[in-house]
Amino acid sequence: MIKPKKSLGQNFLIDFDILEKIINITNIKNQIVLEVGPGTGNLTSYILKKNPKKLYVIEKDNELANNLSNKFKDQVTIINDDVLKIDETTLFKEKVTVFGNLPYNISTEILSKWIINLKNYFWFDCLVLMFQKEVADRIIAEFNTSNYGRLSIICNWKLNIKKICDIKPCSFFPKPKVESSLLIFHPKKNFVKIKNPTNLEKVTRIFFNQRRKMLKKPFNQLFNGNQNVLNKLKIDLNLRPQNLKMNTYYYLASEYENLRS
Repeated sequence: MIKPKKSLGQNFLIDFDILEKIINITNIKNQIVLEVGPGTGNLTSYILKKNPKKLYVIEKDNELANNLSNKFKDQVTIINDDVLKIDETTLFKEKVTVFGNLPYNISTEILSKWIINLKNYFWFDCLVLMFQKEVADRIIAEFNTSNYGRLSIICNWKLNIKKICDIKPCSFFPKPKVESSLLIFHPKKNFVKIKNPTNLEKVTRIFFNQRRKMLKKPFNQLFNGNQNVLNKLKIDLNLRPQNLKMNTYYYLASEYENLRS
């Protein structure tokens, strides 16, 4: 029996009802599918039952990768590498459906990497991803709420996000100490154009660096009190970062770029 490695954040999904629910969220028959963090292959088996056109899995752990190779033979293309080092935009010629029980310790890093690398081309049709519930709550948070912040703004920039369900610790082995949440992400057709996504990262970082303070200081730091930007975006500097809608941050990042071009 394979022992989960705590250092890699491994918690294997073992709940058959949840596995069944995940695989019925979207139609993958004759589709290219990518599974990230397949572990012992429980979800992999369910994916194969749906007859995808091709199934790729990314598994960093050498022992697990060998186990998957022995278990599934040529049914699966195994990429034994770190997902953070892979450029998915060059890996696939067709759009893919992505499933992932992401390691909690790097889940936001993986998601942020995918969003930042999107540019104007979406290499996926949808993402079906598992997160620690606390992280998922931040991803889907609305403005004017305590969970709303940088992660909410960056994730919702080019993606529509919906929560599917919460999942109890007993659905995993070993049991994590926290609940999990399953989210689905679909590309947006229309979104605010920002040439360099790192500018959105910078704007949100500076604004949320002191989230309980009013907007005046971070705005002046970025825009030197530019009245034209204030008037154009109708921003009240007496508000706090969590009081601004997501779109305002996207337009702020765009204005920041324009002033420096």
